[in-house]
Amino acid sequence: MPFILFVISAFMNKFVMQKITPHLWFDNNAEEAVKFYASVFRNSKITDITHYGQSAAEVSGRPKGTVMIVRFELEGQQFMALNGGPVFRFSPAISFLVSCETQEMTCGKSCPKEEKKSSAAG
Repeated sequence: MPFILFVISAFMNKFVMQKITPHLWFDNNAEEAVKFYASVFRNSKITDITHYGQSAAEVSGRPKGTVMIVRFELEGQQFMALNGGPVFRFSPAISFLVSCETQEMTCGKSCPKEEKKSSAAG
C-alpha cells in the first residue's frame, strides 16, 4: 500500500494541484466509471490516464499495462479514480488527497502549537 501512495504522489507532481482532490477507488473499472461521469456533466473532461508499470503491477496484483489512475474534472473540480484491484473496491466511501508543503500544514485545529510544546516538554 505505501508503494501505491508513493506512485500517486510522484504522479501528482506532474499537475497543478487543487488543495483537496477526492479519490474514488475501484477494483478494475475506473475508466468506465469516469467515462460515465463525464457523460453526465456538461463541463467535464478526462485529463490523464496512467497505466500500471511492472513494479506497481507486482505490488498491487493488477496486470501490467492496465489502467491504474484516471484523472478527470467535473465542473472544474478535479477528481482521481484509482483501480486498486480486488483488495480496494468501490464503496460509498471517498478518500481525499490533501496537497500541502509540510506535515505541519496537515495538523489544522487538531494539534495546536501549544499542545505540541507541552507534549514535547512532558
